[in-house]
Amino acid sequence: MKHFNFKDIIIHEDEDLIVINKPAYISSLHDRASERSLIEMAKQYHPDAQLCHRLDKETSGVMLIAKNEEMYRHVSIQFENRKIKKVYHAVSDGVFNLQGALIDFPIKTSTKGRSKVDFREGKPAETIFNTLEYFGNYTLFECQPITGRLHQIRIHLASQSAPITADTMYGGKLPYLSELKRKFNIKKEEAEQPIISRVALHAYSITLKNRNNEEVSYTAEYPKDIAVLIKLLKKYNSSKA
Repeated sequence: MKHFNFKDIIIHEDEDLIVINKPAYISSLHDRASERSLIEMAKQYHPDAQLCHRLDKETSGVMLIAKNEEMYRHVSIQFENRKIKKVYHAVSDGVFNLQGALIDFPIKTSTKGRSKVDFREGKPAETIFNTLEYFGNYTLFECQPITGRLHQIRIHLASQSAPITADTMYGGKLPYLSELKRKFNIKKEEAEQPIISRVALHAYSITLKNRNNEEVSYTAEYPKDIAVLIKLLKKYNSSKA
């Protein structure tokens, strides 16, 4: 992962809250395998910073960081009461037309950090899916998790035979330009690299109430890898082609 300045990923800041566009490949909390974590960087920027929620290490997108205990409690209560709306965008393998589809499959997580649908021992998990755009062999989904289980969106899409692109843990395949572009040539001595090599999942927006009880929304632009993937799918894998 390339080094970055914490200030450069801030998309909103006020006296109570810091909103960031989290890069992929950085852990939310301290991880022995990582050089640094978001919480460490946030506390260097503001000593009282507290993460209001987490994203998986590979997932990019919008995150909320409270600057004081009062705001942290205010946001936490909204999460507990499911009053915060989170919207993710995901690119999945296959073509699917889902509009307002509610996937209500319970999820069980193992001690090794892998999740699965388990109707006997799993905890309740709900996600609403809408197709934003579909291509020749891929679909761009809007995903709205109602609950917050580990790998919930990834598991629910995989349960519909629509694993997220490059999510090799749950059946997704790495995308290559040679599979999309006709007459694609690469030098024999070079190994082709995938268009994206991490789970194609991005936390796109979040909506909540601020301390004045006003509804506010924040949107995180696509990072380069997902933006390039979608651009190439539109160009070389269009459903109209």
